[in-house]
Amino acid sequence: MMYEQQQRLQQTPVRNKYNNSIEEEERLEIVDLSGMSLESLPNPSLNLATICKLDLSNNNLQNIPESLTARLLNMVVLDVHSNQLRSLPNSIGCLSRLKLLNVSGNLIHTLPKTIENCRALEDLNLNFNKLSQLPDTIGYELINLKKLSVNSNKLIFLPRSTSHLTSLKVLDARLNCLRSLPEDLENLINLEILNVSQNFQYLTSIPYSVGLLLSLTELDVSYNKIRSLPDSIGCLNKLQKLSVEGNPLTSPPPEVVERGLHIVKEYLCNKMNAGHQSPTKKKSWVGRLVKYGTFNVRSGAREEHEAFILPEYNRSIDGLASPRHMGMFSPRRLFSPRNYFSN
Repeated sequence: MMYEQQQRLQQTPVRNKYNNSIEEEERLEIVDLSGMSLESLPNPSLNLATICKLDLSNNNLQNIPESLTARLLNMVVLDVHSNQLRSLPNSIGCLSRLKLLNVSGNLIHTLPKTIENCRALEDLNLNFNKLSQLPDTIGYELINLKKLSVNSNKLIFLPRSTSHLTSLKVLDARLNCLRSLPEDLENLINLEILNVSQNFQYLTSIPYSVGLLLSLTELDVSYNKIRSLPDSIGCLNKLQKLSVEGNPLTSPPPEVVERGLHIVKEYLCNKMNAGHQSPTKKKSWVGRLVKYGTFNVRSGAREEHEAFILPEYNRSIDGLASPRHMGMFSPRRLFSPRNYFSN
C-alpha cells in the first residue's frame, strides 16, 4: 500500500488550463489518492504548492490537517467526497485559486466562515452532509459561484445573502428542512435551475420574486406543502420545465396543472392581471403596469398564450435589481400582494 501511495504522489507534470504561463502550467501536479481506504494522509513526497488538483475521495478520512490545506496555494480542484469528515479546516480560506470544492457524502455540520475567502470558487458541492445552516454572509463573498449544491442536508433556511450570488446558474436545495426561501431572489439574474423539492411538510410557499428570475428554465417545487404558486411565475418566458407534483395545490387547480406548462403560465398571468384590474380593489403599482400594457397575454395559437414582459420592462429590471435599489424600488415589490403604491 505504501508503495502505491508513493507512486501516486510522484510528480507528473501536467498542463493546467487555469494558468497563463506555459512554464507555470508544466510544473503543476495532479495527485490522485482516491479509493485507497486511507484513514490519514501520507507524508507528501512533493512540494504542496505545485498541486493544482487533489483527489482524496472514497477514503475513510476524519480530518484534513490545517497545515496541509494552508500550503496548497495553487489548488484549483479539491475533491474529498465520500469520507468521514466532520468539519473542514479553517485554513480552507487560504485556497484563493480554488474553483471546485466537492465535500459531498461526509458528516459535516457547519462550514468554517473562512470559506468565504475562496472567492474564485465556481462549483461548491455540499450534498449529503449534516448541515443545519450556511455562513450568513456567504453570498456577499463568493461572487463567482455558478453552482451551489446543498441537497440532502438539514438546512432550515438559506441565508439572505444567497440572493447576492449574481453569477449563480444552479441552486439545488432539495431534501432539506427549508421553511422558506429568501424574499429578494430577483438579484439571481443568471439562475437557470432552481430545485427546492422534497422539503416535505416544511416548505409551504415560495416568494413572488421567483417571477423575476428571467433566466430560469427549470423550477422544481415538488413534494412540499405549497397550496398556491405565485402569479408572477406566469411571466417566466424562458421556463421550460415546472415540477409541482406532491403539493396540495389549489392555485392553479389540478385540472389546470394537468394541461401542461403553457396553460399553467397562462392561468397565473390571467389571475395576476385580473386581480390587479378588479374594480373592487385599490389600484396598485402592478395594476398601473397592467393598464399601460407592461404585462399582456397574446391571443392566437395555443403556444402563444403565455405571459410576457415587454423589452422596456426588461431594461428597467436590470437597474432595479441592483443592490442599491433593493429598498423602495425593488422589483420584488412589483409582485407583492401588498399595495405599496395606491391611488
